[in-house]
Amino acid sequence: MTNKEPTIHTLPNGLRVVYLHDDAMVSHLGVTILGGSRFEEPGEEGLAHFLEHCIFKGTTKRKSFHVLSRLDSVGGELNAYTTKEEICIYGSFSPEHLDRAAELLYDITFNSTFPEKEIEKEKEIILDELNSYLDSPSDKIFDDFEALLFPDHSLGNNILGTKESVMAFTRQHLLDYVQRFFYPKNMVVSFVGDIPEDKVVAKIAKYFSLNNHHVEKAIPSPAKTYKAKKIRTKEANYQAHIVLGGLAPGYNDSHRRVFTLIVNMLGGPALNSRLVLSIREKYGYSYSVEANYTSYQEVGYWNVYAGTDKKYINKTIKLIYKELELFRTKKLTEQQLKKAKVQLKGHIALGMDSNSSLMLGYGKSLLVFDQIDTLEEVHKAIDEITVEEIYEIANMYFAPETITELVFDF
Repeated sequence: MTNKEPTIHTLPNGLRVVYLHDDAMVSHLGVTILGGSRFEEPGEEGLAHFLEHCIFKGTTKRKSFHVLSRLDSVGGELNAYTTKEEICIYGSFSPEHLDRAAELLYDITFNSTFPEKEIEKEKEIILDELNSYLDSPSDKIFDDFEALLFPDHSLGNNILGTKESVMAFTRQHLLDYVQRFFYPKNMVVSFVGDIPEDKVVAKIAKYFSLNNHHVEKAIPSPAKTYKAKKIRTKEANYQAHIVLGGLAPGYNDSHRRVFTLIVNMLGGPALNSRLVLSIREKYGYSYSVEANYTSYQEVGYWNVYAGTDKKYINKTIKLIYKELELFRTKKLTEQQLKKAKVQLKGHIALGMDSNSSLMLGYGKSLLVFDQIDTLEEVHKAIDEITVEEIYEIANMYFAPETITELVFDF
């Protein structure tokens, strides 16, 4: 999403390349693969994330040290992340090092060897990460909440996996996963920086055209039937944690942008969101309160989080339901809607104020949507949202009987 028009190129092997020119001193290049944790089979929980860690441990031409030093030695950075739907490997570097970055990303993506000794060492690191997460109720509650929303489905699994699943991984698991998802038509290469377009596309084609694995994009299994639940458990230490929410529109749902606006008003990043003004500013029940909306291909979910004192748990939950009910019973005025639209546009602009974020966003957008919307197109869609749409969609997703509650008490 940008006022500048990115261009899209498709190589003969089906790989799509997104390019955006920007007058900046740093360039950003990334490979986004449709193969996150929701694509894992039973027994593979945490495999996508484990692969993301192990992919830097050596290739057919480089040892781990040389992989990690290739960009760092010239002042660049190499990184990766895993989500429920994507694995992304990316680098940031000075423009003169484009060839170095493109060749390295290709080598990591297609030629990683996953040495046995490195795999065993990395298991200990992942287990430390998992223990750290389990020791943090404010983090753990979000994953436990997703497990309630998507029971017996990979969307409900922790991206890190379990101690048992991680310890059982072998080199063959990693090689098989790469074979299943690391191919041109299932990935996008994106670039943002101050290098001529023809040069960038030529460098990417030079390396990434070497792979001609012709397979269509991966298709995830749909999430199962959802049933609302209300659970309270003793898992907190010094503060109670509350998450409540339910299902929401997926990527391709026509309600997605309207719901984004609703959640932004409810508890977005602004200090004037409805939840902050009520729970934090008026009553002082919680310092940390927010609303979030996460969308996947065919489904999404929303949640409200609040950290509070034990004595305020029920009062905080009551106030959250009160704000949700207002969306269902009291229509916005045109002036309120106008202000909400202006605020959302501003938040979107702030989110685009990073070339690295733009590069990563382009990869995801093209991989999932098969298109990239300009900022002008996004603004136009927001401007077309009506009071009636907000009222109808709030009633569709905020009905009390559809809401799951999870409370970590102490």
